[in-house]
Amino acid sequence: MTVFLLHSKRCFIENKFQEATLYIKDRCIHYIFNGQKRIDDVPFTSYGDFIIMPGIIDAHVHINEPGRTDWEGFDTATQAAAAGGITTLIEMPLNASPVTTTIDAFRQKKEAAKGKLHVNCGFYGGLIPLNAVEIEHLITFGAFGIKGFLSHSGIDEFPKVDAEHLKAVAPVLKQYDVPLLLHCELEDGEVPKVKNPKSYQEYLDSRPQRWENNAIDLALEIQKEFDIKVHIVHLSASELIEKLADRKSKTDKLSVETCPHYLFFSSEEIPDEAPIYKCAPPIREKKNNELLWDAIEKGTIDFIASDHSPAPAEIKQLGSGDFFTAWGGISGLQFTLSVMNTEFKLRGIPLEKLIPMLTQKPAEFLGLESRKGFLKKGYDADITIWDDTVEYMLTEEIINHRHKATPYLGQKLKGRVTDTFVNGCHVVHASKCINKNKGELLERSGRKVTTGNNSKRR
Repeated sequence: MTVFLLHSKRCFIENKFQEATLYIKDRCIHYIFNGQKRIDDVPFTSYGDFIIMPGIIDAHVHINEPGRTDWEGFDTATQAAAAGGITTLIEMPLNASPVTTTIDAFRQKKEAAKGKLHVNCGFYGGLIPLNAVEIEHLITFGAFGIKGFLSHSGIDEFPKVDAEHLKAVAPVLKQYDVPLLLHCELEDGEVPKVKNPKSYQEYLDSRPQRWENNAIDLALEIQKEFDIKVHIVHLSASELIEKLADRKSKTDKLSVETCPHYLFFSSEEIPDEAPIYKCAPPIREKKNNELLWDAIEKGTIDFIASDHSPAPAEIKQLGSGDFFTAWGGISGLQFTLSVMNTEFKLRGIPLEKLIPMLTQKPAEFLGLESRKGFLKKGYDADITIWDDTVEYMLTEEIINHRHKATPYLGQKLKGRVTDTFVNGCHVVHASKCINKNKGELLERSGRKVTTGNNSKRR
């Protein structure tokens, strides 16, 4: 039996900082004492003024195993996650090979993860045009949600879906109360012809806000017609924020995430021939991104997720500088907390606003709020400890991702994780991984639910 005490003057409990001592026993938070508390023969560690908070939950990660482990893989991804204070992540149905659109592929992914999970990990299933009959199986096999693309996903084995495909699976999603996650870009063909593939402005023009607007309109229609949970992943466009806010005021079945790269970078600072910044939807103009910040402060955006989507340098076209042939994805799993803390402090937004967006809100979205996302008695001892005041330069030596190329390289960031506990096990100490394979495979319950007709926010 493992028992120990963790103390800090700044524990994030009940949405505020307070001095407390956590009594950890058998992988759970057994009790929380006010102030400093010592118990005979129980190991005690005080972290002084460092923040003790619930472990971060990243609800949008691409790990790419099996099949494309050379892009990332469970071992390196979950080490990076732990080093960044992430104790739970949910992995997307692409870009593994096979993609997670069948029950057989789901089994292969679970098998591939064995012995390689340094943090807790769950999975989404994928929706493609010809797999409607698989959706219920994916849900009952433990998928936390079903993800679909309304534009080309980047790989041919995960083709885009349309309104009819969404309508076909909506009744099943409603039966199980499982969210439909949508990549919201819906092409209309009206974009400029490419003249210089190395120009970031031309890449940005090739994926206009209008495409996101088209897709969000469709997502809202599906949500309203079928009264199902719909989740907008990686929002980058600002033009329909008010429309999203209006719909959210009428239902608790619509949620929105954005990503650190849309809040930290802006298109004006991205040079040509730098596809390390390429993602889809693209990083947009500063004026647009300021409106994303407004949506965060107002609560229209529910939580922040990394959308970690790495690839080898040659696939990112770092040598050629071609935005249009480069893989679109930002590598940043390990640095969400540091990046967001840097920007929140710069803007004078309190950490009391940031921390729930990394812990409580994704836990609620995933249905894990009864065991994760809070420092509470009886909850899993998934704990992140960090110094929010330290500044450091991001160098390759710090990075645990398989590939070190990231647009954050060379940035001066504020706030760094010192210690991470996963299921009560000390996984990271002094910012280094000291224990491995302490994470667990997570599965959603997969049970049908009884739902009423009232979808208003409770």
